[in-house]
Order: sequence, then structure tokens, then C-alpha cells
Amino acid sequence: MTSPLEQKKIRITGPSVVTANRTWDGVVIYRTAQQGWSAELSDAAIVRTSDEARALLTESVADDVGAIGAYIAPVEIKDSGKIKTLDPLSPALLARIRAAVASSLMKLDFAELLESQGLVEI
Repeated sequence: MTSPLEQKKIRITGPSVVTANRTWDGVVIYRTAQQGWSAELSDAAIVRTSDEARALLTESVADDVGAIGAYIAPVEIKDSGKIKTLDPLSPALLARIRAAVASSLMKLDFAELLESQGLVEI
């Protein structure tokens, strides 16, 4: 399977965040602009270009102690400033999938999975 960092093209069409699961409890977390993680979507660093997304993802994947399964997810920013996830898979479902994968010591490439389902274009 292809690592997100080995992908030649990362194409985003709007505001996006990097999400993953916290290693010790599987909670869905978001990469912050302060190079940390938060369980609050409102704390997430928002990227708008492929280069920004690649840089944030590279930094996120390097933090494999605090988080696993990092990937880029589209978001919508409402007029009120509230951020809403547009991820085709809900955070709760992803958390369950990732926990099952981690517990069986298997590695799943979510980017390839989403692309194979026609949900993103890589």
C-alpha cells in the first residue's frame, strides 16, 4: 500500500485538515498550527493548498508516537466561523476502523481506500 507521503499528487479543492487517531485511546484528533494534536475540530490547522496539505501531513505522520493513521480531510467553514467536517467517513466510524486495524497489527492506507470507493481523487 502507498504511504500518504509517497503519493505523487495530493489534490485538495477547498479548506482541509489533517486528522488521525490518538495512539493510546483511539480518539479522533486534528493537527493544530502549533504542531500538536487536539480532539477539537475548532483547534485544527486549516490548509488550502496542496503544498500546505503535504507539509502538514508530513509533519503529522512523523508524530507516530502520539497519533496513527494521519490523512487529509476536507472541511467546510461556515459563515459563523464554525468548522464542519466533510469527511465521507464519520470520525466515529474511522475511529472504530483504525482501532480494529491497530489491534490486529495491520496497516490500512485510508487514502487508497477512499480513492477506491470514489470518495476522493489522489
